[in-house]
Amino acid sequence: MMMNGRCACGAVAYRLASQPRDTGWCHCRVCQRVSGSIGMVFTTVPLRDFQIVQGANQIGNFASTSFGERSFCRACGSPLTIHVRHQPNEIDVAVGTLDSPESVRPEFHLYVAAAPQWTDLDDGLPRYEALRPNTRGLRAGQTEA
Repeated sequence: MMMNGRCACGAVAYRLASQPRDTGWCHCRVCQRVSGSIGMVFTTVPLRDFQIVQGANQIGNFASTSFGERSFCRACGSPLTIHVRHQPNEIDVAVGTLDSPESVRPEFHLYVAAAPQWTDLDDGLPRYEALRPNTRGLRAGQTEA
């Protein structure tokens, strides 16, 4: 199954060559600041299955944490991806940039400790103070990268 996505201005377009998985909310302060919201929803695909089909020269990157790098459209600022050191063969894609964001559904909330207290997270999904204890690429029980 192929899925397509793009930034807000259309300068960058991408294709996912496999079905995304491991979709969830992140409420960390970086996601809040990058999105201007209470958090972002990301979904994961193998790195090889994330294909830029337009505007590769419009993509900017920055190290948003000690363990991860984010990409964005240089023209409009839309956040596109996060690539973390502990999952080198995967990439997390911002669900809001998918052409059909309804095709994936969040399964959990990360970094709920950083969510504003007024945030209503009463959706029945599992909640984690930071990363999940069994996050791929981290030691058993490790919840910080």
